[in-house]
Amino acid sequence: QVQLVESGGGLVQAGGSLRLSCAASGLTFSANNMGWFRQAPGKEREFVAAIRRSGGNTYYADSVKGRFTISRDNAKNTVYLQMNSLKPEDAAVYYCAAGFTVAQTMGVMMSPNNYNYWGQGTQVTVSS
Repeated sequence: QVQLVESGGGLVQAGGSLRLSCAASGLTFSANNMGWFRQAPGKEREFVAAIRRSGGNTYYADSVKGRFTISRDNAKNTVYLQMNSLKPEDAAVYYCAAGFTVAQTMGVMMSPNNYNYWGQGTQVTVSS
């Protein structure tokens, strides 16, 4: 049974930082691309960041580029999202996702349709 468990969310002031973690089990972690998505109330789920299965390439939404960093530790079956300079508009439930695709282009990596497994989400709240 595949499980993705996010942690690290919470309440932070604008300009602050948080580090999200997602621990995976029940799958061959190193064979999967990993992504972070978020969903704010009343909005659709949106792409945040993704990292190729090898960890060699990363992709970011324009809204977080330069502030967020995705990384992975294949030895620990864990993917991370370091979030700096947080803004109130970053507040959302953050989900990690895992999926295998042959192609690993930006368009493929940012589509939620290309991820087979999802975590339960972790809440990030940013106060102004």
